[in-house]
Amino acid sequence: MMPRPLLHTTFGLTYRKIPILAIGREIYCDTSLIIEALEHYFPPSQNYGTIYPKLSSGELDEWAYKGLVRGFASFWTDRPFFRVTTGLIPSSVWETEFGTDRAGLIGHKLDPAKLGAKIPQNLSNLDLHLSLLEPTFSAGTWCIPTQSPSLADVSLYYQLRWGIDIAAGKGIYNLTAGGTQDTTLDVTDSVFNEERYPGVWTWFHTLESYLASLPDLETPLTDATTSTLVDLLGPCAPLRDEDLLVPTPAGEHSTLDVQRGLVEGVQVSIAPDDTGRDSPTVGKLVRIGVEEVVVEPSERGRVDVRIHFPRLGFGVRVLEGSRL
Repeated sequence: MMPRPLLHTTFGLTYRKIPILAIGREIYCDTSLIIEALEHYFPPSQNYGTIYPKLSSGELDEWAYKGLVRGFASFWTDRPFFRVTTGLIPSSVWETEFGTDRAGLIGHKLDPAKLGAKIPQNLSNLDLHLSLLEPTFSAGTWCIPTQSPSLADVSLYYQLRWGIDIAAGKGIYNLTAGGTQDTTLDVTDSVFNEERYPGVWTWFHTLESYLASLPDLETPLTDATTSTLVDLLGPCAPLRDEDLLVPTPAGEHSTLDVQRGLVEGVQVSIAPDDTGRDSPTVGKLVRIGVEEVVVEPSERGRVDVRIHFPRLGFGVRVLEGSRL
């Protein structure tokens, strides 16, 4: 929820969503681009982990399925499946200031009573999605027959885990900043259980155990560490122009962008194409590629940064009077 003083004052970032990644003074927004940046700048060849592990057969590398997995994450779990899980949120959440904020984010008024009445329909939709997913786990441990979990597993798991918890009312006190109380309702149990979907059930709990076994490297920010963060990032050198974009299978298609006026140096507005369109990021276009757009924000923060957005799921438009 706005305001977000850490991001606003530090980076001049007005973007409404999460997560956000900082690699030096390069800021990456949206999971779809963050994943690709981490994979590129911290590759397995340098002994980092990967979210695109080799297939179990070992015969093909991650490029054999990478496109399908990215599509699965962006076009299934992040869109229709997400709409199902958010449709399970208890109506009490929408009666709070959080609900008012989300109405503004979505762009229309939210009726708590109507949204509560739609929970059975969304539970039926959850059943539909699980039915579609069940055959996926009939012959292997993971979504894709990989040696360890891939992006497909992570994207599906966090969405399902969150849906189960939010439907039960777990964490809604924190979500609404005390606007409503946590509950422990058994909302999804009738649909998601071992008897009805044994394959998804086994996968879900296997992955949960796998994730629990990983070391927790999170260090929460405090006022002191925020100051240290500024001190650390400030002196970082920006990426070279030739290294600025995450590599893609095909190079830039400048002709198409020029036709729209998207050339380096113009002022542009970038916003998600679903929710949060009324809080765009405005800045000077630094670079634009097939999958990525980079801007210098007009509103500067304590650290001069460049902000990277994916083109998938975002709209980029030239501001009037800014065409060169």
